[in-house]
Amino acid sequence: MAGDLIVTEEAGVALLTMNRPDSLNALGGTMLDELLAALTRIASDMAVGCVVLTGAGRGFSAGGDMKARATGERPVLEGTAEVAQMSLRARMEASRILHEMPKPTIAMVNGVAAGAGMSLMLACDMRIGGRSARMGTAFGKMGFSGDFGGHWFLNRLVGPAKARELYFTAEVIDSAEMARLGLLNKLVEDEALAETTMTLARQLAAGPRVAWHHMKRNMQVAETGTLAEALDAEALGMTRCRDTEDHREALKAFVEKRAPVFKGR
Repeated sequence: MAGDLIVTEEAGVALLTMNRPDSLNALGGTMLDELLAALTRIASDMAVGCVVLTGAGRGFSAGGDMKARATGERPVLEGTAEVAQMSLRARMEASRILHEMPKPTIAMVNGVAAGAGMSLMLACDMRIGGRSARMGTAFGKMGFSGDFGGHWFLNRLVGPAKARELYFTAEVIDSAEMARLGLLNKLVEDEALAETTMTLARQLAAGPRVAWHHMKRNMQVAETGTLAEALDAEALGMTRCRDTEDHREALKAFVEKRAPVFKGR
């Protein structure tokens, strides 16, 4: 019997499928614990060159399991304030790992991404959505303020004014608006979503993985650091990449007028 998270690995791509389709993949049950464990392992797995996160059935993730909380099946943030805060913060590491792991991450957005589900989607490096994709912050409707880094990601992707609007109004936006705002890197028909996403993921997994590692680090420094810090990071990355087998292969392929075959080292 499949768990709340299905992990498959093929051709250097780890596909993580949130698997509670009856609840639009609400983040209940053991899903968050399984997701955090899988991401922690995959982040340092040299056999994986790209990660894809998606949801089973007709939704990406509806966020927190409000039904379980309303019925008392899953209490809201159990324990004292301090215990609840530490427990939530530990699970929120899933967003940080998705954003910071030294390999590309892609959200394959099928249907709704709301609340914490939206935050996990935004944590990925890239997002490919089907026509059925839609997004909402949702937290305000439930009297919550928001978690899993959604404020940080949304602010940087659409700017502070639009981010505030989306949080305060909890407006649900469709795939066309998501694409217009730059929240989707690519918008495709639903039937082409899996093929389009996995083609890109396999392409990235077959690329120069050491270069991806430093490229991603450069982006992180650019998000929060000074220009001098960004230049330092770029200089470090270039000198490290200079000594890789992949760089030597790229030079040889350039001279021989062929496509390089990267080994990820």
